[in-house]
Amino acid sequence: MNAEQLHVLQHSLGLDRYGRGTMYHNSFVTGAGSTDHPACMALVAKGFMTRRAKVQLYGGDDIFTVTDAGKRAIVAESPKAPPNVSRDAADA
Repeated sequence: MNAEQLHVLQHSLGLDRYGRGTMYHNSFVTGAGSTDHPACMALVAKGFMTRRAKVQLYGGDDIFTVTDAGKRAIVAESPKAPPNVSRDAADA
């Protein structure tokens, strides 16, 4: 998975670039011709997302949702978060 695809998965679930946060939603809306659509289609091909095509509610765009395999991929592929540095340690 490339960095753009990982970002799409993280964004779809409301996570940060380290895969942290609360999964408060599970959707990514984009249409054919947009810059994100090819990444979403590649993620569907890998089994990391599902697609509902041409949803009228979204102006005919597609809506993608992250699968359980996609959630596991986020955990596996997200970079490790940097350690928290306390103010005392930063001043030393």
